Amino acid sequence: MRIAIVSDIHGNLNALEAVITALNSDAPDLVLHGGDLAHGGAHPVEVVDRIRELGWRGVLGNTDELLWRSESLPEAAEASPGLRSLVAPIQRIASWTREQLGQQRLDWLSALPLSINVGTLAVVHASPASCWTSPLATAPDPDLRSTFEPLGAAVASYGHIHTPFTRKLDGMTVANSGSAGMSLDGDTRASYLLLDRDTIHIRRVEYDVECELRALMASHLPHADWTARIIRSAKPEMP
Repeated sequence: MRIAIVSDIHGNLNALEAVITALNSDAPDLVLHGGDLAHGGAHPVEVVDRIRELGWRGVLGNTDELLWRSESLPEAAEASPGLRSLVAPIQRIASWTREQLGQQRLDWLSALPLSINVGTLAVVHASPASCWTSPLATAPDPDLRSTFEPLGAAVASYGHIHTPFTRKLDGMTVANSGSAGMSLDGDTRASYLLLDRDTIHIRRVEYDVECELRALMASHLPHADWTARIIRSAKPEMP
């Protein structure tokens, strides 16, 4: 069975459509999403509606939770001091995105589960316990194992850190799908995972970055320049 996992689209419609085109060539039997669908981009409504139209099952991301439970961000910031300076701009982005989506789409996001198991694969956004905290790509093997072993799966896939990688551990594999819409690994291309039986491929897809940047600057998204700098550099940036 071939399974694709697409995560962290963040309202980037141009990237999503490029990924969908690539998936048509890959022809997976199943496509799952890893959360963080709408927040931070120019097209939150179009992205959510497209995924629902395609019937992709998926899991709850931290920014998905933020959209229907605004207190989740300050709660996360209490445990992560580095996040505290970003609370105000992220909340402004969330408020705008929330208004665009409307209650029916927010209700759909709120019903997403924390994890999905399909055969020997388990998918979460960040970790089994939380959609807000996860190991980095540089985490040692014991940290990856202790985080994802409770899923009881041969392959554990997550997103959240926007940095794709695969790591074989004793008895299991941990893979990160990277970000379809907001890469942070220095590569501006969209990223997703393709599991083909026992082989895991990291797929990278070119998309029209300049078109997406124009859409951002034409939108009324708060801090659109911040998002644009992240997409252009494919690296973390400050507001």
